[in-house]
Amino acid sequence: MTIQPRTADPQNPEFQEFLATINQWYTEDTKGFKTYFDAAVENVKPIPEEIIEDDPDGTYTYDWRNKTIDDLCQLFTDWYVWEPLVPTGLDYIQKFSWLYYKNEYGLAFVTKGAGYQMTADFVEVRGKYFDSTDSQELIQTWVNDLGGATAVCSEFYCPNPTEPDLGFENFNQFFARNLNPNANPRPITSPDDDSVVVDPADSVINMIVNDLTLETKISVKTVYLNVLELLNNSNFAQHFDGGTAVSCILMPDTYHHYHAPVSGTVVESNEDVAGEYFGIDNFPGLLNDDNVGYGYSYSVFEHFRRGYLVIETPNYGHVAMIPVGLNTIASVIFEDRFKNVTSENPVAITKGEKIGYFQYGGSLNILLFEKDRFPSLNILQGQQIGFLLGEAEADVKLTKTRKSRFLNRIAYLAR
Repeated sequence: MTIQPRTADPQNPEFQEFLATINQWYTEDTKGFKTYFDAAVENVKPIPEEIIEDDPDGTYTYDWRNKTIDDLCQLFTDWYVWEPLVPTGLDYIQKFSWLYYKNEYGLAFVTKGAGYQMTADFVEVRGKYFDSTDSQELIQTWVNDLGGATAVCSEFYCPNPTEPDLGFENFNQFFARNLNPNANPRPITSPDDDSVVVDPADSVINMIVNDLTLETKISVKTVYLNVLELLNNSNFAQHFDGGTAVSCILMPDTYHHYHAPVSGTVVESNEDVAGEYFGIDNFPGLLNDDNVGYGYSYSVFEHFRRGYLVIETPNYGHVAMIPVGLNTIASVIFEDRFKNVTSENPVAITKGEKIGYFQYGGSLNILLFEKDRFPSLNILQGQQIGFLLGEAEADVKLTKTRKSRFLNRIAYLAR
């Protein structure tokens, strides 16, 4: 039986204040809010025809042409009361993203001035709902979609497996659930071999670039990256000049803690590098059907809200991890012992040790390696390297539901 979860109350005073504020900003053109929004709408790019054909009901597309401030407020209202399910967790992120899809005016609207503040305020008020007990019923729908209580609790720690919500107090607590310590579902490969790098999270792996630069953004098959910006101008950025970057993309229904890819000493960390909440100019391109993140320009993430942590290894140089919160995530949360580490107060870390977690939404980790330290992904004979598409899947474009299922499958590559 499908459970219909209770939705957020659109009459919530904080949410109503949010709507009243952006209406006032539009009326008074506060910090260019009206100017930027009107320019964004005027320059909206058409949604690609093949995507429209894939989404005839408008589940994850939204035509922003000729839309008004009233339409913007209505979208936020619909988004606020909407309950994300396992296969639909990115739908409203996509709806909103069509406003700035390949649209420099739209990007300016959501990343500058009052428009940026609008995104921050919406993330905060929606996050409070997921932190409240009102979101408990949503847990039940996710548990059912993930195979039921027995399946979930065999892999993850559940405070009370006999309860419909498994004993979690709110949805964010469920979303950031810990692994079941008795099941050992994520054994660490070669824990005593410091040359072996492990995936920090349940993720889809993409090589980004093999020739990093500190300041000048260089193109490698259309991919750009700036190490200084990623590491918030850290002095440790110099170690990665000419090095390698790897992305580890997490999908909404996967385990959302991230762990140490190597053993060594944490010599610097910053849990909260302030940045943008929205602004991926081609969100469908990031999903990229069955090749999530492949060939994408990751330079946008240099400006997103993120944290970073630099590990010094005894024999293999420095390794940096940059957890990035995408879109509706404002939380990149480190374990206490890894917050605000400095070179004067370093902290030992063991491969596989938990570093932190994300709350609800999509997210990724970017790993940086020194030059000539990480030339490729090395996989032993007989180990899984991917999935094949059947003839029918290869001949037709993936639909939304099939795409979600496929991404869920490939997210298990690192397990």
